[in-house]
Amino acid sequence: MSQFTVVYDANIFYPAPLRDLLLRLAATGLFRARWTAQIREEWTRNLMAKRPDLSPEKIQRTAQMMDSHYHDCLVEEFENLIPCIEGLPDPDDRHVLAAAMKCRAELIVTFNLKDFPAAVLDQYGVEAIHPDDFIVDVLDLDAGACIQAVREMRAALKNPLKTQDEFLETLLKQQLPQTVNWLERYKIAF
Repeated sequence: MSQFTVVYDANIFYPAPLRDLLLRLAATGLFRARWTAQIREEWTRNLMAKRPDLSPEKIQRTAQMMDSHYHDCLVEEFENLIPCIEGLPDPDDRHVLAAAMKCRAELIVTFNLKDFPAAVLDQYGVEAIHPDDFIVDVLDLDAGACIQAVREMRAALKNPLKTQDEFLETLLKQQLPQTVNWLERYKIAF
């Protein structure tokens, strides 16, 4: 497994298609995906608030399965770093940067790039990256392994089955236009 480490911010864990893709890519071993119990609590709480039609038990079961399936995914004992972090626009995001520092992550994968300005993160040797940019970087790293992960993701969508175009449309709705453009070159493969 690669030692290249990233921290997934809470906002990338919902909706489910993005979470599924990012977790399947992590399973390739091309990088190590990490998060914290606090990040897990944040995404599950927000998902329950936005989707009252989903069972809280099902959401918690998904979170528990993620924690148990991905070896060493939970960053712990980072809290003492939080007070040392200054300059983030939202002080409530310090825990994400602290987790990245603790596990020596190179990247924070997040939609909220404005909350993690480069001028602040540079001081800590960390960079924030949009999920679409991150996914394309991973796809470029090992196309075969990534296409296999995408193939497995699409095959798991059985209710209802999705054509390749429908699948790509789902990814487009996840704010992944570069990823969709990249995958369109390999439609025959997945």
